[in-house]
Amino acid sequence: QVQLVESGGGLVELGGSLRLSCVLSGGTFSSYFMSWFRQALGKERELVAGISSTGAGVNYADSVKGRFTISRDNAKNTVYLQMNSLKPEDTAVYYCYGFRPGSKSWGQGTQVTVSS
Repeated sequence: QVQLVESGGGLVELGGSLRLSCVLSGGTFSSYFMSWFRQALGKERELVAGISSTGAGVNYADSVKGRFTISRDNAKNTVYLQMNSLKPEDTAVYYCYGFRPGSKSWGQGTQVTVSS
């Protein structure tokens, strides 16, 4: 059974940086398309960024383009989200999501809070 475990969330000031990590176990990480989603209080979950299984293809929500970078290390079964120039509106629970045909899994989420 595939499991995803996020880490790296926390409290940061306006303009600060955080790096989130998500480790996949129980599956072949290199075959999974990986994404980061976030859900702010009272709002729907939204896609932040995605990365193909090889890392060759990435996509971002308009709201984070130029500030966030998604990457992966298939040797470490880990996907990252580097978040720079953080804003209060980036405050949310961030979730890791892994998908391949026949299998999908969510992490438990990690809280990111940006103070102004």
